Amino acid sequence: MVKGKEITNAQVKHLAWLSRIKISKTEEQKYANEMSQILIYFKKLDEAETEGIKPTYHVTEVTNVMREDEPKPQPSDQLLKIVPVTKGRFVKAPRIV
Repeated sequence: MVKGKEITNAQVKHLAWLSRIKISKTEEQKYANEMSQILIYFKKLDEAETEGIKPTYHVTEVTNVMREDEPKPQPSDQLLKIVPVTKGRFVKAPRIV
């Protein structure tokens, strides 16, 4: 195993128990090794020099194009035409208990 904090089989077993999944002893060892490798990779990322680098929130320059929200008055009788069931000037909905 490469230097760094290692994930133990007991920790993997506990994670499996929390996740309500059953894993074999072979899988415990496999996942412990894989998770340890992931932690080693994160440690390498922590060592990267990021001083003076502007944060990137999106990898592409795509931005949302939105129209201005302009409220328009709508007569209630027009709105009630699209509702499936009404009772007078109200929308009728199923009872929720």
